[in-house]
Formats: sequence, C-alpha cells, structure tokens
Amino acid sequence: MRKLLTAGIAIAAILAATVAGYRLGAGKWPDPHTWTAASVPEAVAMPAAAPKKRTVLYWKHPDNDADFAAEPKKTGDGRDYLPVYDDQEADFAEAKPKEPLRSATGAPKKLLYYRNPMGLPDTSPVPKKDWMGMDYIPVYEGEEDEPGTVKVSVAKLQNAGVRSETAAMRRLVRPIRAPGVAKPDERTLLTVALRADSFIEKLYVNETGRHVKKGEPLFRIYSPDMVKVQVDYRISTNAGGNRDDRGALQRLENLLIPEAVMSELRRTRQPVISFDWPSPVSGVVMQKKAIEGMMMKAGDEMLRLADLTSIWIIADVPEQDIAQVRVGATAKVSFRAFPNEVFNGRVTFILHELEMVTRTAKVRIEVANPDHRIKHEMFADVAINAGDGEAERLSVPVSALIDSGNRQVVIVDRGKGRFEPRAVKVGVRGDGFIEIAEGIKAGENVVVAANFLIDAESNLKAALSTFTADQPPVSAPAPAEKQP
Repeated sequence: MRKLLTAGIAIAAILAATVAGYRLGAGKWPDPHTWTAASVPEAVAMPAAAPKKRTVLYWKHPDNDADFAAEPKKTGDGRDYLPVYDDQEADFAEAKPKEPLRSATGAPKKLLYYRNPMGLPDTSPVPKKDWMGMDYIPVYEGEEDEPGTVKVSVAKLQNAGVRSETAAMRRLVRPIRAPGVAKPDERTLLTVALRADSFIEKLYVNETGRHVKKGEPLFRIYSPDMVKVQVDYRISTNAGGNRDDRGALQRLENLLIPEAVMSELRRTRQPVISFDWPSPVSGVVMQKKAIEGMMMKAGDEMLRLADLTSIWIIADVPEQDIAQVRVGATAKVSFRAFPNEVFNGRVTFILHELEMVTRTAKVRIEVANPDHRIKHEMFADVAINAGDGEAERLSVPVSALIDSGNRQVVIVDRGKGRFEPRAVKVGVRGDGFIEIAEGIKAGENVVVAANFLIDAESNLKAALSTFTADQPPVSAPAPAEKQP
C-alpha cells in the first residue's frame, strides 16, 4: 500500500512540473529531449492525425429539411444554407454503385441526374432525399423518360403480372340474344278445298297431326257437278263433225279434277262417278274440318297441310339491338326440349314494326327440321351473330380498355419497361374484343393484364406534374460580392 501511494505522488509531481514548464516557457512544452520514457504521457507522445477530407453533397435549408440546393445559397432572411457532407449520408455511401453501369457496348453509362422517387418533376444533379427521406433515383444516359410515358421496373412488372397482346384486324362476333318461339313455315301452308259441292264417301286422313305424302289419297268424294262436266266432255268428243270440245275440257281443268280421273275418262269415254282426291303436297295435317259422310260446299276448307321440314323461329329482339341485326346473318338456336343441342339458322326477315308493350322487334329465323323434331310453339333461345358478313375491324381484348365513363384509355407497351397511356375511341364489341376506331395502329402491343396499375402510376405522375407546373424552378442565387 505504501508503494502505491509513493508511485501516485511521483506521477502527480511529474505532471505538475510539466504544466509549470509549459506555462513558464511562454506556451511551449518543455524540450522533448529532456523527457524520459517514463515521464511522457501517452496522449502527448502520439502525433496528431491529419484531418479527413470531406465532400459536400448538397446544401439544405437550416430550418426546412425538404428544401435542398446543389450550390451554396442563402435563405430569404439572409442565412446560409447548411452543407451536407458525404459522411453524414450513410445511405448514400451504401447506395453508390461499386462499379459504374455499362451500356451494351461495354462503355460506362453517363450519369445524367437524379429524379424524384415519387414521380415529381424535380431533378437534382447530386444525390439527395425528398421530404419523406426517400433517396432520389439515378438516371443514366438512355434511360430518360419520354414525355407521356411511364417506366416500370422489370421486377414490378413480374410481380404485378403485366401481360400484353397485339392489336390486330379481326371480324368481331357480336351475339345478340333474344327469346323466340317456333312457328310453321307460312310459305308451306296449304288448304284442301273443292270447287264444287261434294259428298265425302270415305275419309282416309281422319286425324290432325298425321303426316301425308304428295299423291296419297285424302278422301273419296261424289260430286254431281263434276260428273256432269265429265258427261259433257264425253258428248263433245263422241259427236261427229267439227264440234270443238275445248270448252268441256276447260271446265274439267277449272274444277281441278285429278289427273287419274282425266286419264280414265279419255281411255273409257265413261264418266267416273266417285273417285279419290290425292294430297297436293307432302306435309302434316294442321287442321281437319272434314267429317266422313258430310257434304262440303264449294270452297269450304276440308284440311290444312303444312310442310314442317323447315321451321320458323320468331325472336323478340330488343329495340336497342335491332339496328345491328341484318338479313342473312347466322344464328344459333337452342330449345329447352333439347338442352344439349344447338341448331343453325339464318335470319330471313325483320318485321317492320315494334311491339308497343315490350319494345321488341320480330325477327324471323329459318331452321332446317328434316326429322320433325322441332314442334311449333316450342320456346327457343336465340343468339344472332350481328357481325356476320362484316369487314374486319382493328380490335384489342376488352380487358385492355380502361373506361372511366368520360374517357377511354389503353396502355401501349413501348418495350423495355416503358408504357404510354393512349386515349382511344371505341366502336362495337364482340367475342371478347372491342373495336378501336382511333388512337392506336395495328401491330402495337397493348397491356391486357394489370393495366390499371400502370394507369394509376401514370395518373399520379400527371397529377404531380400538374400540381408543380405552376411553381417556378428554384435557382441558386448569384454569389454575393465581397465587401472591401
């Protein structure tokens, strides 16, 4: 303990003598040649380190952290901007590239400026931060933003799932859907009626809905008037001389007497009293008014036939769609009775007036029905191809269009992560595509997936540009002249 106390007193004496020597030497330390190793403190023995060279990155306002300048300047009240050194920006040191970026030829790219990370029209020749503390982004030669374009990084494109397709000429298929009802083809309707009073001796076709073939006997009749005309014809042909029988022959033709009866009359010269009446066409009995044994007056409808190998579908097309329907357009027809089948048809007529209550137009569609599966009065669902027979149109997928109500925009892919929002005028739609009447050209690529993200970024950039457009650029004031 006594040794430690003695050592402490010795050290204190040496320090006191040193300070006294410094003071007595007019501010100079004693001659270092007179010092001993044991008596010189370590802090005094080490030489002073050379000051480290610091680089000024930019100047900032002494009160406003969001106000920067590339050169020394003064505030409005005459105070100097404060310098910001490189050792005060740790993020800047970390963000500096270790090696300069190089172009495709291998030459180093020239650093042009630093741009605002939020898209503001604010650039800086030196690294800096915005008011939120975000670093400005370096822009190299060849990476300048073109006016009206948006640049998106490859990583962001991949994460957002951005996908593009080419605008091309297409024939747009625009299905117009409408309900319909099956009706018999009115052009095939036929009424069987006699031109003379007759008695029905035998009715062969005695049920509605029966299918008959042309020439098949429908009923057997006896007609006094038809027998009388046959007798007159026999008399005129049996008489000698130059008597003309053309009058009697014409009366037979006027009564539409069947050809089989005429042939028998010419062969035997004897009138046929009762005979079968053949069916004039093939078809289905739609109505039957004749009853076996009854007398039918001349002109009375006995049977009504219709050919159902062709059926009509009468569709009720809404008023707003009728202008797109054209005669000759193809149509797809499905019936509730055959849910898994689709029948092909063609528009043959559009009625010239609309239903007052439903505001729909009647559109006639003709459908083949060779096996008579389609029954009249069946309900049908009709899809009319409104684009059938039209010329091709420049179109893009519907998903490429951004329609806000008062503007229509597509995002054009310029390549290398550059995108340009383009205002367009649209036309008709169909088959998942929409016509572009004005705004883009065939062959240009448009974004069809995640385009709303690019549009949002473009709108933000445009809004920020508009917001700052009226603010005059801040320039560094000229350096003040030194006063003598």
